[in-house]
Amino acid sequence: MPITSDLFEAYVKCPTKCFLRSLGETGTNNSYANWVRTQYLSYSSEGIKQLVKDFAEDEVITGTIDSEETRSPRWRLSIQTLARTHNLESVIHAVERLTSERRDTSESLIPIRFINANKVHKRDKLSLAFDALASSQMLGREIAVGNIICGNNHARLTVNPGALASEVNAVTEKIDTLLSSDSPPELILNRHCPECEFKHQCRQKALEIDELSLLSGITETERNSHRSKGMSTAQQHLRFCIAGGCGSY
Repeated sequence: MPITSDLFEAYVKCPTKCFLRSLGETGTNNSYANWVRTQYLSYSSEGIKQLVKDFAEDEVITGTIDSEETRSPRWRLSIQTLARTHNLESVIHAVERLTSERRDTSESLIPIRFINANKVHKRDKLSLAFDALASSQMLGREIAVGNIICGNNHARLTVNPGALASEVNAVTEKIDTLLSSDSPPELILNRHCPECEFKHQCRQKALEIDELSLLSGITETERNSHRSKGMSTAQQHLRFCIAGGCGSY
C-alpha cells in the first residue's frame, strides 16, 4: 500500500487514526468531526477558486504533472495535482510554476496547501513537506519552497520543505512499518480525538482497557513516568493519587 497524503495527515495527528483509515474504516458518526471536515474542504475549495482567478484559462491545468508537462511553457498553475511514486502518493491542492525570463535561471515549482485555521501547526507544515517530497521524487528535482494559505485573511506562509525532510522521512518510515503490521498501534487518546471520526470507538476501547490517557490533561511524559512506576491504568493512577502519592489529594 502506498503512503498517501491522507494517511500521512492522519498519522501526524494519531497513529491509530492512520491505521484505521488504512483498513478502510469509516468510523461512527461524530457531528463535530463532520463539521470540521466540511469546513476544511469548503475552505480549500474556495481557496482554489480564488487562486485560479489570478491566471488565464490556458495557464491552469488539473491532474498529474509529469516531466514532459513541467517543461511545457503553457501552464502556470496546476490544481488538485497528483504526485505519485512507487511508494508515495499525494493529492496537492495546487502547484504554482514560477519562471524567469533569464535563460540561465531554472523554473520553480511551489506546492500550495490550504489550511482553514488561523494558526498553522507543525503537522500542517509536515503535510506540505510531504507534498513536496512526493513531487520531488516523481519529477526528479528539488522542491525548495512551499506555501500554506491559511486563516480568515488567507495569509500566505512560506515553508522550507528541505528543513523538514528528515522529519517527513522518519514519519513515512513509521507509517510503512505500521502498514506492514497486522496489529494496531498502542491506543492513546489525545487532543485530536474530539474532531476525529473514530472518537467513539477509540474511547470505548480505552474504557475497556482503562487506558491512562483517559485522564484528562495527562501528557505523554507523565504517562510514561506513571508506567515506569507500574501504573498502567487510570484506576491505578487515581488510587495512587488518593493515597497522596502524586500530591493531588
